[in-house]
Amino acid sequence: MTTTVTETEEGTAGPYALSHLDALESEAVHIFREVAGEFENPVILFSGGKDSILMLRLALKAFAPAPVPFALLHVDTGHNFPEVLAYRDRTVQRYGLRLHVASVQDYIDRGVLRERADGTRNPLQTLPLTERIRTERFDAVFGGGRRDEEKARAKERVFSLRDEFSQWDPRRQRPELWNLYNGRHAPGEHVRVFPLSNWTELDVWQYIAREGIDLPAIYYAHER
Repeated sequence: MTTTVTETEEGTAGPYALSHLDALESEAVHIFREVAGEFENPVILFSGGKDSILMLRLALKAFAPAPVPFALLHVDTGHNFPEVLAYRDRTVQRYGLRLHVASVQDYIDRGVLRERADGTRNPLQTLPLTERIRTERFDAVFGGGRRDEEKARAKERVFSLRDEFSQWDPRRQRPELWNLYNGRHAPGEHVRVFPLSNWTELDVWQYIAREGIDLPAIYYAHER
């Protein structure tokens, strides 16, 4: 992590002050290390999208030069771009990561799930995800959700408790004062962890540009 000279509130230069990207990076690194210390079997949700790629980069920084002590979990809808799947496999091989894949297509083939009339499979990801969490006994699941994405996200804590049915109850969420995180959970429950909670989409793109993070080629196929 690099430090930069920034202006303090008094208008003087602070040689040890962090830029806002460095501060966000430091917070995320702290969260990854907290999870490593509090939980037995965490996993990182990895879709090959920019947020999950950024999340993995932060995890690599958090534990370097040691390997990331968490596996990756990809919920494959069956509608992924080939470039994204190729990127996923290259990344797993490059960093020596363990990969779990929960396939929506498998559930459709077995008749457990049915195709939607609108053709989208994103809502069908819930069952494969929750069943894989239960069967693999993951007790902490890293997600790339950010509070700026939608109103519902704004209510999420960084450590977001889920019950044995993977349901979220706002009344059971714990306060997170002074960056203190409570990972306590009962057997069968797990905690969703959002290291990017305080990032905006602009922060994500600025950090990707600053760090020179490689993305799947499909991201650059069209103008936004």
